[in-house]
Amino acid sequence: MQLLHTMLRVGDLDRSIDFYTRMMGMDLLRTTVRADQNYTLAFVGFRGGNKNGEAEIELTYNYGVPEYDHGTAYGHIALEVENVAETCERIRSAGGKITREAGPVQGGTTVIAFVEDPDGYKVELIEASTREL
Repeated sequence: MQLLHTMLRVGDLDRSIDFYTRMMGMDLLRTTVRADQNYTLAFVGFRGGNKNGEAEIELTYNYGVPEYDHGTAYGHIALEVENVAETCERIRSAGGKITREAGPVQGGTTVIAFVEDPDGYKVELIEASTREL
């Protein structure tokens, strides 16, 4: 088995694509318009996504639904980056929201930070050289 994608429902597809591509550095891999079923999908990811063995994020826009209640079950998506502090600064400069500044995880040495996408989903940034497997 292989992890293929995580689906997030979003209130504004263009805004979400902008966040994940421009601010997070992902590529828009493909879109699927299902107008007869009232939704459009956009898949974003790194290094070509599934075709190169990488997981993707499926952004789902259901027509006419501007926001969702995340509930209490959702946690976050985690992305490995080379330098968390530099990545946070790049995201902040592009207008992104940092919700936890770069620094070691409590009780450990792994350097992390959290950002929030336009729909309020949390994205954890983990510094590659400090990541514990």
